[in-house]
Amino acid sequence: MNAGELCNREVVFAYRNTPLVEAARLMREHHVGSLVVVVDRLSERVPVGILTDRDIVVAVVAKELDPRGLTVGDVVTGELIAVREKDGMPDALRLMREKGVRRVPVLTHSGALAGILTIDDLLDLMAEELGALARTINRERVRETRARR
Repeated sequence: MNAGELCNREVVFAYRNTPLVEAARLMREHHVGSLVVVVDRLSERVPVGILTDRDIVVAVVAKELDPRGLTVGDVVTGELIAVREKDGMPDALRLMREKGVRRVPVLTHSGALAGILTIDDLLDLMAEELGALARTINRERVRETRARR
């Protein structure tokens, strides 16, 4: 399975000039802990960063700054870490582990935003695969018991 097959295609996003309070409101309304920060390029949205709820807490709340005068661009930090749609799950997981991130935008071949892949998505898939493996072991036991009666 690759990142394009596993990612969530309904991505909540913001622009650098989005007021920070509006960004926080978007997170709350959509029950997400992050927004993909994008720029418009021709007819595509291209990710340039990710704003997390933790970014808001560490960069604004903990410093007792007034969020009403800040934008997403004032708070979003760091390089964009992303994967391509065709990247496999092991590659995506390795990148997330190496970079210490829990979510990555998924990009099309042209670099546009295709979706978002989170550690929760990967855990769901792994849990499903481990369950299938456990059922296989159990079925083998049942088959062997029947065959040896």
